[in-house]
Amino acid sequence: MPLPIVTALVRNLIKVPAVVLRRRVTKDAEVLALRHENAVLRRQIARVRYESADRIWLAVLSRLVPRERWRQVFAVTPTTLLTWHRQLIARKWTFPQHRRPGRPSTASTVKHLILRLAKENSTWGHRRIQGELARLGYPIAPSTVWEILHSAGVDPAPQRSGPTWRQFLTAQAHGIIAADFLHLDTVALKRLYALVFIEHGTRRLHLAGVTAHPTARWTVQQARNLAMTLGCRMDALRFLLRDRDAKYTNAFDAIFAADDVEIVLSPPQAPRANAICERVVGTLRRELLDRLLIYNEAHAQNVLTEYIRHYNQHRPHQSRHQLPPDSTEPCNAATVTTLQAHRIRRQPILDGLINEYHHNAA
Repeated sequence: MPLPIVTALVRNLIKVPAVVLRRRVTKDAEVLALRHENAVLRRQIARVRYESADRIWLAVLSRLVPRERWRQVFAVTPTTLLTWHRQLIARKWTFPQHRRPGRPSTASTVKHLILRLAKENSTWGHRRIQGELARLGYPIAPSTVWEILHSAGVDPAPQRSGPTWRQFLTAQAHGIIAADFLHLDTVALKRLYALVFIEHGTRRLHLAGVTAHPTARWTVQQARNLAMTLGCRMDALRFLLRDRDAKYTNAFDAIFAADDVEIVLSPPQAPRANAICERVVGTLRRELLDRLLIYNEAHAQNVLTEYIRHYNQHRPHQSRHQLPPDSTEPCNAATVTTLQAHRIRRQPILDGLINEYHHNAA
């Protein structure tokens, strides 16, 4: 064999192990680079979140790597890999078509009804609610009612909370009279004060008086005048709702206490606690005082008196089914009339600032 051929053959035989060794070194270098990259990423990310496909892939690869090398190869612990594998097996052998054992859960409509009864009746405990449900045709155990209330964050005890101001005023409306001061400015920028009272049950409005200097003595005298005006209607009143103004003294409260009327003080800076009186003050401003110039105390007295007559005898009120406060008609006494048989007559109030409408037979 010629020497050049022998030399080329030996040279090629030497290259084969070098190529094999070089590929193995390159592969090991790539693995080391990927491991280092994973270590850098784990330092920057607090927790790596794997999706289901990632867990399946790592669980399959764990079967190809010896268990003693799992800690060096995988970024998770061996216990985590075994847990993933058990979850895959459990998911494979589940039977979702089979029903869960035990009693069926309470219907959502019944749960909503239980929470509604607890919200609308603050003194009802879980046994009282269970009795009401049984009367309505929903038999349920008291323990189930207790669990539903407890899960919703509602105290199943009989007394969950006291009545709110809205609940208190609604329940006691026919026995409450409220008082408040209304201020107005004249043409000469003189500040005047009017003391008004309103009965919650009938929405009947009373003007006690108008003055530029509302002293405590003046306020007491106006309370005496109101008590005389109400007469026997004072016996139907149970509470006087007022704020904490210094003009309401003990002598003022004593006039109402003599007729067994209890004084209820609204919280400081809480106008919503005396909402009905605050609303009627707003009505006086929108419909009268903001549309008229007041000259003096006498003018203010006459204007307010005339408007309050309209307010009590003609103005409809939503809370009374569109009937005025002084009306004694039943709530369903309204009848449909035809315009062909009746003529509508306008009656101006306060020189046409407000109008009243009546119908007469044609």
